[in-house]
Amino acid sequence: MEKNRWLIALSAIAIHLSIGGAYAYSVYKNPITEQMGWSTTNVTIAFTIMMGLAGFAAALFGSLVEKMGPRKSAIVAAVLFGAGQAGAGIAILADSVVLYWLTYGFLSGLGMGIGYIAPVSTLVKWFPDRRGLATGMAVLGFGSGALITAPVATFLMGAVGISNTYFILGLSYFTLMFLGALYIAPPKESQSLQYGNTSVKIKALAQMSAREAVKTKHFWMLWTMHLINVTAGIMMISIASPMAQEIVGLSAAAAATMVGLMGLFNGGGRLLWAAASDYIGRQNIFIIFFVIQIIAFTTLPFTTNILLFQLFIFLVVSCYGGGFSNLPAFASDLFGTKQLGVIHGYLLTTWSLGGIFGPMIVTFVRNATHSYIPVFYLFSILIGFSLMIALWLRYDLNKIKKRKETLSVSMPLQRKLSSLKK
Repeated sequence: MEKNRWLIALSAIAIHLSIGGAYAYSVYKNPITEQMGWSTTNVTIAFTIMMGLAGFAAALFGSLVEKMGPRKSAIVAAVLFGAGQAGAGIAILADSVVLYWLTYGFLSGLGMGIGYIAPVSTLVKWFPDRRGLATGMAVLGFGSGALITAPVATFLMGAVGISNTYFILGLSYFTLMFLGALYIAPPKESQSLQYGNTSVKIKALAQMSAREAVKTKHFWMLWTMHLINVTAGIMMISIASPMAQEIVGLSAAAAATMVGLMGLFNGGGRLLWAAASDYIGRQNIFIIFFVIQIIAFTTLPFTTNILLFQLFIFLVVSCYGGGFSNLPAFASDLFGTKQLGVIHGYLLTTWSLGGIFGPMIVTFVRNATHSYIPVFYLFSILIGFSLMIALWLRYDLNKIKKRKETLSVSMPLQRKLSSLKK
């Protein structure tokens, strides 16, 4: 029986929704510190381990995911992530912060990294005509996972306690990911041709192995662009509430509401920007990202209007989310789907590095200047550098496409002339 590609997309969303639930970690911080007496730093270290490991795990295990296939990889991710979350409940019962780091941090991080890349390359193969939309749907699930987990976890902790909450959610994540893994599979050749033969099919410039891709300047241009985009986005997410309170006098309650809305823009941006990229091109989407952010970062220091200030923050966060959903589609445009899982994994090292650099830069600048304003100027320069790379990349790609078009026109003509000479 042939599979339905929209159910494949739903399976990928189920996997990403589950691992995206890890972004709701902040709802556990106060209950754990109050009940267990652990320091906020110790609780946060577990999340730092998980997020730092997730990006590097995607790179380390990308080739293994390609060899195992999406189903086995997703099952492995389900076991690791589910065990990590449930294991956190055991760590709470055992009153062991080290075990908490190993379960919630290490196991969940491995599961998140493998689970993130496992469905993406498969979705691109199912949607050659809508690569951006396909990856956007999956990554939307990842960005929205916390919106579902946060209220559910809060309710459960009040009803059954912290450890039981981790047990229930760990089992739920495993079940959802396992069910998604059972259905997900690459398309048969007949189905690839069926979906690929459309007027909007996007052709890859080349079909490269991961080893070949990392030797090209285009890989490192895309890597640098995404690193700066991620660093800017995570920086904004990490300081949005205190920054808004300090600069425009937003109340703590209003700042909390703003943070919740940022989640919507993070998730929604992943789908909308990715879907738009199918029509205007991935390279143009990244140029738009950087133009928006330059305007935002150069305007924010002088913005006193509360609504306008929040709008700029929402736009930056939407670009952050959109970068993740456009990344695998852009990589498939440049390097094909031959080893997309591995290439995507290498590109996702920017996720881990951005998670380190973003908060580190803003903390250093804030401590040195006692103000958030210089942070905006610094990131304006970084984003300006990214914009130059994006324009250079677009110029390069247009030149390559024109050369290919010229060759495709001239080759039949040369063959015709050769036959006439004979």
